[in-house]
Amino acid sequence: MSYLAPAEFVAKMVDAGESKIFTSARDTLIRAYMAGAILALSAAFAVTVNVQTGQPLAGAVLFPVGFCLLYLLGFDLLTGVFTLVPLAWIDRRPGVTLGGVLRNWTLVFFGNFAGALTVAVMMAVIFTFGFTTAPDAVGQKIGSIGEARTVGYAAHGAAGMLTLFIRGVLCNWMVSTGVVAAIMSTSVSGKVIAMWMPIMLFFYMGFEHSIVNMYLFPSGLMLGGKFSIMDYFIWNEIPTVVGNLVGGLTFVGLTLYSTHMRTGAKRAQPAPSMRIAAE
Repeated sequence: MSYLAPAEFVAKMVDAGESKIFTSARDTLIRAYMAGAILALSAAFAVTVNVQTGQPLAGAVLFPVGFCLLYLLGFDLLTGVFTLVPLAWIDRRPGVTLGGVLRNWTLVFFGNFAGALTVAVMMAVIFTFGFTTAPDAVGQKIGSIGEARTVGYAAHGAAGMLTLFIRGVLCNWMVSTGVVAAIMSTSVSGKVIAMWMPIMLFFYMGFEHSIVNMYLFPSGLMLGGKFSIMDYFIWNEIPTVVGNLVGGLTFVGLTLYSTHMRTGAKRAQPAPSMRIAAE
């Protein structure tokens, strides 16, 4: 595993953010669409493993396969661009504007949503034999997840909203750490190992990931979950997106940038003669 020093991989984070801002709308949408679709398939896979084995840890251990694949293929998740893209603006890269940052986030959001929704429809067809039978065990589980993580939060009012937001923050703290971890290594095996750990952690802990939810909740609605589209957006997707933004940018992007790119003034070292005298 070839490892890059922090100053090196943080510089690459800023470069990556700049590159994404200047990527065409066409390519941004394609990459976001594929990222949403692959992560949705990975979520469906993890839920299937959980249901068939009865072991949630097994699903969490295997879920990162989708995340690793989409990043190795150069696709983009909203959670990742929340962390990387603003750094190019903060670093005052030529031609980078706040409007460019917001444009990238908007395109990636809609691309991710379209990809996840496509897979949600496909998997709903599989779970119900083309909507001709009741959902199978996995489909029923997905429906119950959507219900518990929308109206379940709503039942607690403001406390539920706070819990949802914090779970979104913690999620992208870990997911963005996985994004950065991939940049730390120059080998495929190193990238995969480094990404795997924080992604497994977030999934097992039940933190809220906006793109995973773009699959789980529309799918849950198609599979009989007792919640509404408004429940989904108000009591999950919107607070989760905000939490993901705060978590990734605050605890990963800005933290690494401030201490490895914009380092504080070093403490003055005593002169050699003074060190000798002290000894």
